[in-house]
Amino acid sequence: MKVSKQKCSGKRNLQTNKLAQVLDALYEKYNHRQFIGDDPLQFVYKYSDRADMEIAGFLSSALAYGRVQQISKSLEKLFSIMGDSPAAFVRQFTPTGRRRLKGFKHRFNTGDDIADLIILLKHAISKHGSIEGYFLSGYSDSDANILPGLTNFCEGLTSLYARRHGGGAGRGLMYLLASPVRKSACKRLNLFLRWMVRNDDVDAGIWKGVDASKLIIPVDVHMARLCGILGFHSSKNPTLKTAVEITENFAKIDPADPVKYDFALSRIGIIENCNGKINDNCPQCQLYGYCKAKKT
Repeated sequence: MKVSKQKCSGKRNLQTNKLAQVLDALYEKYNHRQFIGDDPLQFVYKYSDRADMEIAGFLSSALAYGRVQQISKSLEKLFSIMGDSPAAFVRQFTPTGRRRLKGFKHRFNTGDDIADLIILLKHAISKHGSIEGYFLSGYSDSDANILPGLTNFCEGLTSLYARRHGGGAGRGLMYLLASPVRKSACKRLNLFLRWMVRNDDVDAGIWKGVDASKLIIPVDVHMARLCGILGFHSSKNPTLKTAVEITENFAKIDPADPVKYDFALSRIGIIENCNGKINDNCPQCQLYGYCKAKKT
């Protein structure tokens, strides 16, 4: 029995090492600023000031749902309303700012939703100096991952809204602050945290108080499909639990940086037009062997 267990363990290690090589090749191929393209992350790099980058990142990730072209169009409009400095717009936000946002709309989020969110961010920044400062007030290095801190962040802001307005936040604002306790997969907030915490040619890394090892992979339909092919989960409807399971599998490859491969994997769908079906472009993809094995 002992020999069999050792053989199985050795096989798992070989499989993990092989997958690590494949993922590292993808990272080297795609994890470069030139491939950001229409990704909402592009708006972070339109600014050089740390405070502007943080606000731009939060709002860009908050509206990162729907078609890529529509996301970019909505964010272009939003940041044109906010002027040269998104951070200054937030710090100095007044009823005039709300009126300027009145005509804004991105799918089911309105200008009033954005205004309500900005007021909450204004309060957090005035008290803690930055969004990071506010996040850290509810974060602990002793937590297994980022989710308790993310829960405190979202619930703290929505509770503040309830205290100020004598009632709970509306559907639009709650969607922008999708808390883990409400069973959301938290894809957009986990995306924002990846941008802020990781530091390489793609991710800005302007937050210094959160360890990258605590991050959770941002899971959408495409990422769920690829990670299912890699054997990282078997969920038909990806949830936050699925995201944690996927992250734990990535952590077996790189425990210090489990979301390292997120951007590169997402390029497979965007650049290589992967839709989950084998096509003529597939043999050139690093994951072809895994997809082919899954289909047979």
